[in-house]
Amino acid sequence: MARFSKDCTEDLLALDVRQLQRDGMLTPGYTGALNWSRRGQTVATVNLTAGADRVTLGYRMSERGGEWRPMSFPVQLDRTACNFGGGRAWWLCPCCGRRVAVLYIGGSGPACRHCYRLAYRCQRETHSDRAGRRADTLRARLGWHPGILNGSGTKPKGMHWRTYWRLRLEHDAHAQRCMAGIAEKFGIV
Repeated sequence: MARFSKDCTEDLLALDVRQLQRDGMLTPGYTGALNWSRRGQTVATVNLTAGADRVTLGYRMSERGGEWRPMSFPVQLDRTACNFGGGRAWWLCPCCGRRVAVLYIGGSGPACRHCYRLAYRCQRETHSDRAGRRADTLRARLGWHPGILNGSGTKPKGMHWRTYWRLRLEHDAHAQRCMAGIAEKFGIV
């Protein structure tokens, strides 16, 4: 298996400013906590204290099983006006000052994916893996069972025939690309 030099965005905790704004957590004076869980067990908690132009993130961190240290990081917010009123909040990355929607929390505090040199998981997919994922996305849209080996289903009720045939042809092309990649991988040509 290939070893990649970059971690993925899924490997670190992510703070999405858009979700925090929707949940009302960026209102000045707000104090609360965010929890992350895996398989029903809480793995991390971050305390938020919102001000007018910044959010203070407080959490505890342990490096390589060492002592737990309390960490506190103030992160600046930037706001842009929307066309139809209101405003949109952005993080200003504490490392590079870039305006971003998502900050990741790692060993050196919160930073954007560029500063942590994070890759997206799909950037590691082969062409055949990507084709299989796209085929499964189309199968879901068509209401078929997942998996390209499950065969084709029928046209969903209410879908135009023209749309159905376009999606089916697209699905078949992706499924064929995926199968060709699998055959190449196992030396079946």
